[in-house]
Amino acid sequence: MANLRPLIEQVRQGRIDRRTFLAGASALGLSLPAATTMLGSAAAAAPKAGGHFRVAATGGSASDTLNPETLIALHAFTVSGALRNNLTEVMPDGSLAGELAESWEATPDAKTWRFKLRKDITFHNGKSLDADDVIGSINLHRGEQTNSAVKALTEQVVDVRADGKDVVVMALENPNADWPYLLADFHFAIVPKGAEGMDTDSGQGTGAYVLERFEPGVTAEARKNPNYWKAGRGHFESTEILNIGDAAARNAALLSGDLEAIGRLDTKTVSRLAQSDDVHLLEVTGTSQVTMLMLTDTPPFDDVNVRLALKYSVDRAEIVQKVLSGHGQIGNDHPIAPVQRFYAADIPQREYDPDKARFHLKQAGLENLKVSLSASDGILDGSLAVAQLFRESAKKAGIDVEIVREPADGYWSNVWNKKPFCVSPWGGRPTADWIFSIQYARDAAWNDTNWDNEQFNKVLVEARGELDEERRREMYRELQLLVNEDGGAIVPAFNNLVDAASTKVQTPEKLGWNFSLDGARCVERWWFA
Repeated sequence: MANLRPLIEQVRQGRIDRRTFLAGASALGLSLPAATTMLGSAAAAAPKAGGHFRVAATGGSASDTLNPETLIALHAFTVSGALRNNLTEVMPDGSLAGELAESWEATPDAKTWRFKLRKDITFHNGKSLDADDVIGSINLHRGEQTNSAVKALTEQVVDVRADGKDVVVMALENPNADWPYLLADFHFAIVPKGAEGMDTDSGQGTGAYVLERFEPGVTAEARKNPNYWKAGRGHFESTEILNIGDAAARNAALLSGDLEAIGRLDTKTVSRLAQSDDVHLLEVTGTSQVTMLMLTDTPPFDDVNVRLALKYSVDRAEIVQKVLSGHGQIGNDHPIAPVQRFYAADIPQREYDPDKARFHLKQAGLENLKVSLSASDGILDGSLAVAQLFRESAKKAGIDVEIVREPADGYWSNVWNKKPFCVSPWGGRPTADWIFSIQYARDAAWNDTNWDNEQFNKVLVEARGELDEERRREMYRELQLLVNEDGGAIVPAFNNLVDAASTKVQTPEKLGWNFSLDGARCVERWWFA
């Protein structure tokens, strides 16, 4: 059966016909009657065009914009995934595919990359895609004046230029074997160049859907792009992508039929949704994290012993079982998940140990400690439960945790990276370098612990250009260990990505694990039965 899955998936996507499927099934030893039955089931699930798809994501805010520089959280990423394309796309199996880039190649030192653009691609306004659009879109994230969340990633870029109309050349200061992967980040979405500069705010793109209405923090409505270039994608006639922070409201809307899909389920309610005959659950092992973030340049968190005391005060297993209802993996205070390529399984797992926590408090010259921890269920379902469990487990170490309940609206602008200690979700990234570069590097815009470790920054750059696989593995192990021992992030758990959809909705067999809602690409990849 496993050998037939690729054939079945190709039928579902309309890539092969009946004759080809039956021939392939016969070659694998399946009888004609069995193959015919299987073909009928596969064809019934093949993508069908049409329908209005309503999906609810989380993390939206009244301060949201459509500017790729400042996209943040699942709602914004899902909107971007519907409207725009990147040069590259991370596929559900973690591999990299060309999107607007037809192909790419690097010089032997991995410092210069040439991206050949697809031809005959147009933006929603009719403008043809060319190298200038790509150059301008990349340059949005470069320079001192940018507000881009991926500014730290582009600091390695020394030049972006055209070689004709359909080739873009990017020169890097240092080697980077992962550079094409980084360009799949939603912030690197390609927007058109206009007479007044780059059109960042109108929602213009080359994506499967054309924006009709955008209300920040509330909804985005879009209709199908009749000229979409990507075969087998963009099946719905129209879509509405809502931001609904309240988990109960999302569940109720799905069960009542007011929505066809919801992202980021509250794991406490998963079992109840599973009882409905009209809903199917979509769960994948992912790299999304529960984190508690300490600003390492702010007392008392500027003392590594205080940070270690807090890390030893967390009962990680309890958080996985009671907050995630078992839908997750125990974390070890660094952002590389057990499913990822360079995960260092040999780093000792940090256990809950109040005695070690007290030891580190004494090393910091303290007998006890009081801290305030900000949290909001509106930006992470179960955020307050994480804070409450931490408060109880920390008591045994002489640590008094005051929980500050924050409103969801404005959390990203007023709390995250502002308050000295807060709970925050973090979406995973396909490569170790990617997540380290955007969250832990010295000048990363999303360095939400203000951490600055000289050895880490040095090895990060070296690992990025290392071609020897085993040497890279050693270097990424060192980076994980440095974050584990010295960093300002407590990472108690990796939560599985659990979404839900109406049984009317069909999905590819394999779903993306880098974000909820199929890598935030559900609007483009899914269809109605």
